[in-house]
Amino acid sequence: MEARQIKGLEIATSSEITREGNVFLVPSQTSSKKYTVNLFINTCTCLDYEKNGLKCKHLFAVENMLLRESGATLPEPEKIVKPTYKQEWREYRLAQVNEKAKLLELLYALCSQIDEPMQHMGRPRITRADRLFACCFKVYSMMSGRRFMSDLMEAKRRGLLSMIPNFVSITRYLESLEMTTLLKELIIESSLPLKSIEYDFAVDSSGFSTGVYQKWVDAKWGNPRADVKTKINRQDWLKVHIMCGVNTHIVTSVEITDAHAGDSPRFCPLVETTSENFVMNSVSADKAYSSNKNRLCTKLP
Repeated sequence: MEARQIKGLEIATSSEITREGNVFLVPSQTSSKKYTVNLFINTCTCLDYEKNGLKCKHLFAVENMLLRESGATLPEPEKIVKPTYKQEWREYRLAQVNEKAKLLELLYALCSQIDEPMQHMGRPRITRADRLFACCFKVYSMMSGRRFMSDLMEAKRRGLLSMIPNFVSITRYLESLEMTTLLKELIIESSLPLKSIEYDFAVDSSGFSTGVYQKWVDAKWGNPRADVKTKINRQDWLKVHIMCGVNTHIVTSVEITDAHAGDSPRFCPLVETTSENFVMNSVSADKAYSSNKNRLCTKLP
């Protein structure tokens, strides 16, 4: 017995189904709504039937009610047992034990792919690869710049860095627009090993809090208004818009915007960047991305 049949049997045995002419009113199991069932043409007004066109639990409920009225004995509803999955504790522990070491190896391999422009004059500068490695490792460590310096010294001892940047310089690198471009390149490069197995994608956005605070009236009105007394300070944030694989969850392209930027205009750039390296069979998104321009961008019917 499938799940819809089991739920239909539960409704028929525990809820009151009323009849109005040629249709039946079946109560919802989760709210105060009632759905209209027409057995003559086998239709229901519930979302499950409208979306899938399959026989829903409300249709099964009406059939079971009529069987009971005819004198037939209904079977006891079966208990739906949800599947459980065993945790692979050995692999889980090994992944956590080796996480940092593997991260540094992969990060070093990624950063080494970055092109370094020729330097013709001035003091020797820290390479792009070293700057990227230091910034990514700093964010991963979640430590202050000063405390993080010992980790950089150990990375240099292991041959993962050619020069150690100053902790003040790392903060300055993170504020550089050049760093944004390079980090996007690393994200794309890190996704390429999975391009032969990932064909379905999804797009969405999320917010990252910053250390900057702004007044709510500034966000709402643009400038503080004299007649507004409530000036609530709230933490500002940035929005990240990502395209990721449905099966592997790999991030294939990224767009960073301010906190109040719309989602829809970022859809096409994400699709175009991903399509340069992946074959895209489908793209899933919520209504925030619904527009004719985005539909044409994906060449969907």
